[in-house]
Amino acid sequence: MGMLDGVAGRVAGGATVEFRPTGSSMVPLIRSRQRVVVAPVDPSELETGDIVLARVAGTVCLHLVSALDPARRRVQISNNRGRVNGWTGHDRVFGICTSVDGVARPGAAGKSPAVSGR
Repeated sequence: MGMLDGVAGRVAGGATVEFRPTGSSMVPLIRSRQRVVVAPVDPSELETGDIVLARVAGTVCLHLVSALDPARRRVQISNNRGRVNGWTGHDRVFGICTSVDGVARPGAAGKSPAVSGR
C-alpha cells in the first residue's frame, strides 16, 4: 500500500488532506513535492480538467479528469503529459485537488462539500 492509499482512505472518510506528492507526470500543474490540498468531492459534479485523487487500474493517483461518461457513472483519468490511465467509476474517485502551494484550483471549491460549506 502506497502513501496515496492512506490519503485516499482519509479523504473517502470525509477529511480534507494536505500532502506533498512526488513525481513529474502532472508538471506544470503540480510539481514534485508541492503542497496540495485534496477534499472530498461529488464525482457527478466533476468536469474535464479537474485534478482528482482516484484509483484507476489498481493504483491511486492524483491526475486529471480527461473525459466524462455520466451515463455509466465513470471518469477517464490521465496525467498532464498525454498518457491516459483509464476509466474509473465514481466510487473510486476520492477527492478533488482544491489548491497547489496555496493557490486555489479554478472551479474546485464549489465541488467539495468540505470547502463550499454544503
